[in-house]
Amino acid sequence: MRGVWIQICWERRVDVASTSRRSRRGSVHRSNGSDRSRTLEIDSQTLNDVTQYVGVMTETPEGPADVASAPSESTPVTEGRESGSVTVVGTAHVSERSVEEVEEAIERERPDVVAVELDEGRYRQMQGETPDDLDASDLLQGNTVFQFLAYWMLSYVQTQLGERFDIEPGADMKAAVDVAERTGIDVALVDRDIQTTIQRFWARMTLIEKLRMVGGLAFGVTDSRVVGVVAGILIGVIAGPAIGLFGGSFGVTEPLLTSVTAGMLAAVAAAIVVDQVGKAGLSPDARLYAAAAIGPLAGIGVAASGVADGLVGAYLGGLTVRAIGSLGLGLALGLSVGVVGATLLGLFGLARSGDDAEYGGIEDIDIEELTDTDVVTMMMEEFRQFSPGGAEALIDERDAFIAHRLVALREAGRDVVAVVGAGHRAGIEGYLANPDTLPPMADLVGEESGRGFPWKKLVGYGITVGFVAFFVLLAMAGVRNGFLLRLFGAWFLINAAFAFGFAKLAGARWSSAGVGGAVAWMTSINPLLAPGWFTGYVELRHLTVNVGDIGTLNELLADETRPPGELVSEMLDVPLFKLIVVVAMTNVGSIVASFLFAVYVLPAMFGDIGGVEEVSRLMIQGARNSAELLRGLLAP
Repeated sequence: MRGVWIQICWERRVDVASTSRRSRRGSVHRSNGSDRSRTLEIDSQTLNDVTQYVGVMTETPEGPADVASAPSESTPVTEGRESGSVTVVGTAHVSERSVEEVEEAIERERPDVVAVELDEGRYRQMQGETPDDLDASDLLQGNTVFQFLAYWMLSYVQTQLGERFDIEPGADMKAAVDVAERTGIDVALVDRDIQTTIQRFWARMTLIEKLRMVGGLAFGVTDSRVVGVVAGILIGVIAGPAIGLFGGSFGVTEPLLTSVTAGMLAAVAAAIVVDQVGKAGLSPDARLYAAAAIGPLAGIGVAASGVADGLVGAYLGGLTVRAIGSLGLGLALGLSVGVVGATLLGLFGLARSGDDAEYGGIEDIDIEELTDTDVVTMMMEEFRQFSPGGAEALIDERDAFIAHRLVALREAGRDVVAVVGAGHRAGIEGYLANPDTLPPMADLVGEESGRGFPWKKLVGYGITVGFVAFFVLLAMAGVRNGFLLRLFGAWFLINAAFAFGFAKLAGARWSSAGVGGAVAWMTSINPLLAPGWFTGYVELRHLTVNVGDIGTLNELLADETRPPGELVSEMLDVPLFKLIVVVAMTNVGSIVASFLFAVYVLPAMFGDIGGVEEVSRLMIQGARNSAELLRGLLAP
């Protein structure tokens, strides 16, 4: 039996007869069926121009056909026909009972249209078709990777719940589509495009809210100690350059940095030896744990004893010792804070795995209660407490968007059964009962640029102007061109080396890493750009990335028997995950290079012209010379 797929063409939508909407009044009554179904019947005049944005095409085994079997853009709706009705069925996306209720509601109501909470992309994926690939040009917009991350995290939570209750997430929607196609009922896709939703969701959140989201989900899906170690490394990478710059004021001496440098080198060497020796009889995970334990112990012993201080001082320059030593102190500080903090959170129950029944995790959820709110909405209701904007994009706007499409179908005289997550039911029914309260469709579509003062842009432009002004003022003060060229060359090389090296470490191709390294100097002075975007752009020419990769990642993460080393290796084989890691590592490399340049390279090069104090004097002199030049040019 062929099913008919109705696609609502909202790009051509017009504002339909707002005066008629104001005159409508609706009544809501419960149908003779499941408690979770409501029928909304509203007597109103069917609007002829609804056909301007309702298009119909027939779904065949070969794909969508061009034959229309219902009113289309060119087929006006018969005047005088009474309005249809909408039956809203609220479901839990991981409930077997919800699947049964959907089938029962459709069989009982026998509607003209079954509307499902799906967009075209998710519908195609559910039907086993290949999702759209990520276009390389989209990556240069900056937030594409982060939107994929947000989508992945939300999908992972839903997948975990589906596995807990032994049902495929979205089975309710698939059941609705299958029943409709079996009985020859039209199927309408009424949800907003998932990429638009995730983009608006991500843009509405503040930086702190994003960090809280990532941190909360990280503690929910992995051991708190792992999160502590990762957080500690990030803290250490940031703290290291700060120690190198300000450590002298807090008792950090050259001998201490020399000892720490010796310890760092000894730790790396010991870890490599343990890994190589362990290949003879240890598993990959055992080698990893052994190297992670023995390496730091060896480093601490060498640093504490000072046995290698003389060797380090003889063969390494002062700049290298300062860089490695301060980074070592930063990592030691960061790891201590991260591990201790994660352990304390675990002891007090603030960090727990997502399936910890004692703390109300997945194992403690009553599946029958899930029909009071769908999985994603259930999680987002907690988000609403600290991210009203994010919850608005994920829940409230979608309620209005879906209601817009259901109102259009009802005004076209269609009887509709709408299958949506239970968390959306109340909002949708409210709009169906009072359509005049619907926000304009234009406010619900398109990309969100963010709200509030554009601090990010202001800071970005400020850094760019400051960098250019630094070179201009020194030039105006009479500093030799050779020194300025060496300074710029050092900036270019250190950024290129670290961005390229980190990209290759993440598995990027030579061409991709080369492009990221080549533009790193420029993106470092403009935070609105990132070298990872360019690395990812080139990498995407050799990768096929789409939302289907998220399902593969969820399957890998769900396998608790897989060793961590093997898990990471297989995740890196997934194009989406590889892209995310390559982009992130390229950006991290550029950030590290910028810190190292400011903390270590600049002070060393300033010594050639008299030190930091002399540079400050020269910049002031350059500003005066520039002002005099401008006065001379503007004088009559």
